[in-house]
Amino acid sequence: MRVQGHNVLAIIAAAIAIWAIGFLIYVVLFQAQWMEWTGITEAAVAEDGGARMPFMIVMPFLTAIGLSMIVKWRNASGWMAGLMTGALVAVFITIAGRMYGWVYSFEPTELFGLDSAHFLLSHAAAGAILAAWK
Repeated sequence: MRVQGHNVLAIIAAAIAIWAIGFLIYVVLFQAQWMEWTGITEAAVAEDGGARMPFMIVMPFLTAIGLSMIVKWRNASGWMAGLMTGALVAVFITIAGRMYGWVYSFEPTELFGLDSAHFLLSHAAAGAILAAWK
C-alpha cells in the first residue's frame, strides 16, 4: 500500500525497528544507567503513572515518515544507500539538534552519548528498511 509514493508497510516496519532499538538500548541494556544519568527514580515513574508513555508510539512513526520523505527525495535505492541516508540524517540533523541539550545544560556526557548511539543505530536501520523496500 502506498500513500503519495511512500510504502506504508515499510514505514510501519521502520517505526517498529526504531522502537525496538530504543527498547533494547534504554530498557534491556542501559536502564539503570539511563535512570541515573537522567535523575529519574522508580518513585517518580510510579507517581507519574506513565502518563507520557502513549507518546512513545508517536516518535518512531514521525521519524520513519520523515526518513521516508528524505529517502524518496534523495532517490536512495537499496539498503546500503538507505543506511547511509539514515546515518547522515542522524549525525547532521538529529544528533546535532540533540547536542543543544548537552552543550547548554549540565547533563552527563554519557547520556548524550547513549542518545546519540540510539539515533545513529535507529536512523540507519530505518533508512535501510525504507530504501530497500521501496
